[in-house]
Amino acid sequence: MKNTKIFGMSFASVYPLYIKKAEKKGRTKEEVDEIIFWLTGYDEATLQQQLENKVDFETFFAQAPQLNPKVSLITGVICGYRVEEIEDKLMQKIRYLDKLVDELAKGKAMEKILRK
Repeated sequence: MKNTKIFGMSFASVYPLYIKKAEKKGRTKEEVDEIIFWLTGYDEATLQQQLENKVDFETFFAQAPQLNPKVSLITGVICGYRVEEIEDKLMQKIRYLDKLVDELAKGKAMEKILRK
């Protein structure tokens, strides 16, 4: 997995794509936000600040209040890679988020997405 170009991409440029993917499948922006809050520890105000500042993915995850301790329960394939086997920690965090949004778009219940 060599695509480190995403590290420098603005999170704000990808965020609407997460929402669009979810909404196309009947899910909501609020559910996407809930996933982001669960994964990163951001809340509504701090997420909005990151979006306004147009931080890149590297900064977004570096400034995250706390990665959820249950992230190790996120398993499976996203973009052809098993998320639990991705060695680059930043790429793994990005793919965790991709995987959770993908699960949302596939109709999975929020309790299962959030590993409750």
